[in-house]
Amino acid sequence: MAKERIDVLLSERKMVESREKAKRVIMAGVVYVNGQKVDKPGTQIDIEAEIEVRENVLPYVSRGGLKLEKAIKMYDINLKDKICMDIGASTGGFTDCMLQNGAQKVFAVDVGYGQLDWKLRNDPRVVNLERTNVRYLTMETLKTELDFVSVDVSFISLKLVLPVAVMLLKIDAEIVFLIKPQFEAGKEAVRKSGVVRDSKIHSRVLEELMAFCADQYLAVTELTYSPIKGPKGNIEFLAHARRTAERQNQFLFDTMALVQEAHSALIIE
Repeated sequence: MAKERIDVLLSERKMVESREKAKRVIMAGVVYVNGQKVDKPGTQIDIEAEIEVRENVLPYVSRGGLKLEKAIKMYDINLKDKICMDIGASTGGFTDCMLQNGAQKVFAVDVGYGQLDWKLRNDPRVVNLERTNVRYLTMETLKTELDFVSVDVSFISLKLVLPVAVMLLKIDAEIVFLIKPQFEAGKEAVRKSGVVRDSKIHSRVLEELMAFCADQYLAVTELTYSPIKGPKGNIEFLAHARRTAERQNQFLFDTMALVQEAHSALIIE
């Protein structure tokens, strides 16, 4: 019997919007072929095989949208008719989440190229700023102030990105940023695998960033952990803050309690 890649078949059968979406759904571990789970997009299967998606397909173009979704719900963030920016857009999970929560316009910023999902590339509400280093963006470039910014960056410290975001935000506007300890702790604290597992390092990173934010006209109001781990299994954290007109006192929070809660919920090994 003839065979075909499972991601191709999912797309051809219109079970997902695109082949790229098919790959993500398969890798999420929710696709079954004749009752057996298949989690590799390149797996060859019989073209007549029964294929099931046993959980709801991701509501966003990437699982990253689930991270921002948690923050929006937990912090009661209203994005209706807001001008937003997604720093570190990549595939566009955060961008998609913003749009589905009523954003009027989203500037999707990324230093990479060709990553933004096709659906978002063709959405008139999205301004695709690929091949763009956010550190060189100005309000004059955008020709507008921002109501909301999200930050999800890798291989760079938030300490280099947040000051730029502050300059682009209106006073009292909101920001949600993803804290990735592996890019904040310093090389000596990161395992060769690229994973940070030490709860003390997690807590230190959070404390240092809260102190940094206070000096950057950011009033941090809440901290939580991301509902999903990063690609290598790193625990990540979500912070919610407001842009202020004056420097702030450091946000006081029991970071170790949060870290322990995150480790317990996400079962770090």
